Amino acid sequence: MRNLEFSEQITYYQLLVYTEDYKTPDWFKGGIMYQIFPDRFYKGKSIVPEKGKWLHDNWNEMPEYRMNEQGKVLNNDFFGGNFDGIVQKLDYLKGLGITVIYLNPIFKAYSNHRYDTGDYMQIDPLLGNDADFDNFITECERRGIAVILDGVFNHTGDDSRYFNKYGNYDELGAYQSKDSKYYAWYNFKHFPDKYESWWGIDVLPSVNESCDSYANFITGTDGVIDYWIRRGVRGFRLDVADELPDEFIEKIRNAAHAARADALIIGEVWEDASNKIAYSKRRKYLQGKELDSVMNYPLKDAIIKFLKSENTEVLREAIAQLRDNYPKCVLDSLMNILGTHDTSRILTVLGGMPAYNKDEMNVTVMSEEVKTKAKEQLKIAAVLQFTLFGVPCIYYGDEIGMEGYGDPFCRHTFSWDKIDNDLLGYYKRLGKMRRYLTLFRDSEYRELYADEKCLVYERAAGDQQVIVAINLGNNLFDIKFNGKLFDLFDNDVFEGKFTILPKSCAILSNLRLNI
Repeated sequence: MRNLEFSEQITYYQLLVYTEDYKTPDWFKGGIMYQIFPDRFYKGKSIVPEKGKWLHDNWNEMPEYRMNEQGKVLNNDFFGGNFDGIVQKLDYLKGLGITVIYLNPIFKAYSNHRYDTGDYMQIDPLLGNDADFDNFITECERRGIAVILDGVFNHTGDDSRYFNKYGNYDELGAYQSKDSKYYAWYNFKHFPDKYESWWGIDVLPSVNESCDSYANFITGTDGVIDYWIRRGVRGFRLDVADELPDEFIEKIRNAAHAARADALIIGEVWEDASNKIAYSKRRKYLQGKELDSVMNYPLKDAIIKFLKSENTEVLREAIAQLRDNYPKCVLDSLMNILGTHDTSRILTVLGGMPAYNKDEMNVTVMSEEVKTKAKEQLKIAAVLQFTLFGVPCIYYGDEIGMEGYGDPFCRHTFSWDKIDNDLLGYYKRLGKMRRYLTLFRDSEYRELYADEKCLVYERAAGDQQVIVAINLGNNLFDIKFNGKLFDLFDNDVFEGKFTILPKSCAILSNLRLNI
């Protein structure tokens, strides 16, 4: 008899222990999120840029990507997108069924991405003033749209009120003097020129979140979290959550809930957040005291691999792992993405066009043949994004067929003059479906059938039922069922059987929705 190795005799299971009162905001569930990179969405009233920043004359130009003579990309080119511009397009977003807007950073900063915070308490002047922000919040609320902000609390900018490396602020910064009230916020290796920074990028000096004065500034009474939520924000997405101590994230959540009981806290976590180990420490993200949700990168990656390999195994495995590992309240609140400001656009990924350097990325576009195939795959990806557990998040412009490789090409201005109306119409219908069907708030997922090329699953609650069928094979695929179902896209009725075409998908329901 062969002796088995220990590893061959054991099956591993994960049990996540979380607090009994762990709840996530009900208002978020069943909705649709839309991510906006503020400078690139829409230009409203003209605003003059500050010194050291320059404004593109042509909205459709590519963002600047070339290095200067010192080998740095300054990220100081702007297109003029602002709050007034977003307000002018809120009805467009309402037509998509959007219920939540997630804004990339809006606080005063030097760069166009604004992850180099200059002042946590001030709107960046290029986006508008306090009145513009208040009007934006008011107009969103009038349309039933919530707003969450990007919370960048692991680092600030070197050109900030707190660090003040260049003396542009009227307050003594940590770089300028050890007597600065902000000095303890930063970790200097050799004052003043050597200091810890995010991933070694010297324009992003890291802060010490364990410093009481910094923690109080962010999470205390009248602190950053309290201030912005009381101004109408419904929550925060925490940038680089892995870099934030668990204790600090808990303070953020407590501060948010003190200001508003149903505030939402989402973490940027790229892996399985239930068992994440960061910097040799097991994280406590989903134990009930920190995050309500995370960006669902595992599902995004699985959807892409599924479509490229035309094999359901990787997707089914990802779905099973998420369902096994995540608390139900988190599962229903997952931020389901297909792309973000940190990734290539989903259409470009599905198109698979190679580009080996930024000069090539700047000019490479898909042929019509490649784009047509990628667009059909994107429709399938969107169906998964909108019908699986969690909340779909559209990255601005994906719904109109925008292309773009990684940063900065994924941050191109919204192509208002090049809208793919077929794709946009598809997204609008998915939005109507989620608006009409409440089952997407918290219903269970049930796999009905799967083979290598086909996947069929059900979402059902009360008297509502949806069956999603995907066929990546080259042959027709028949679904058999009892009773009568409606094709939500064609509105045709089928009794007992439905045939799915190759390389396509369908959404069937027991209800006729006329979407």
